[in-house]
Amino acid sequence: MVCYNVLYCDVFKYLELMNSIAVFCGSNFGHMPEYLQLTKILATELVNRNIRLIYGGGAVGLMGAIADEVLLLGGEVIGVLPEKLAGAEIAHKGLTELHVVKTMHERKALMAELSDAFIALPGGIGTLEEIIEVFTWTQLGFHQKPCGLLNINGFYDKLNSFLLDMSKNGFLSEYHFKTLLINEDPADLLNELENQKIIYQPKWIK
Repeated sequence: MVCYNVLYCDVFKYLELMNSIAVFCGSNFGHMPEYLQLTKILATELVNRNIRLIYGGGAVGLMGAIADEVLLLGGEVIGVLPEKLAGAEIAHKGLTELHVVKTMHERKALMAELSDAFIALPGGIGTLEEIIEVFTWTQLGFHQKPCGLLNINGFYDKLNSFLLDMSKNGFLSEYHFKTLLINEDPADLLNELENQKIIYQPKWIK
């Protein structure tokens, strides 16, 4: 369900059940073993809850690891990859389904369309850009899909502090700040996403 007339959105819980979650994460592994460990735990949680993984389609880094783990456990994985990156031979060859699109814009739009919620794991500037974009769409009322950060080893502490400062300085409402969920435990974060209620509020602060 999408509320196209955002000025008259009613209060509702967007999801009765989460069938698909987009996970944004690094194409590298990072320096701490906890990044990979918690990525695999999240994969297990997704499969146990019968939630399909939507991700960037790569076979490298945390991206490849979460796809591999979900597939190993019998879950479904849908990848979305731009032609340029598929041509660089980083495309995962064993996915349930792989969509190859022309541009990064098409990639992000299709991932958003296929997903009921969004999670960012540790990653680089691409991961940051992806989660902030879909969080912005929630703020603007283009969708009512919850967004969360899996805060492994405090990876997103500084981002959370920056967003808090943004809110305190009048550029992000307190309500919208609080809609971006942050948790260090995969199961707890999924529970919060499943119970998240998105209520449209205009972003302009008076």
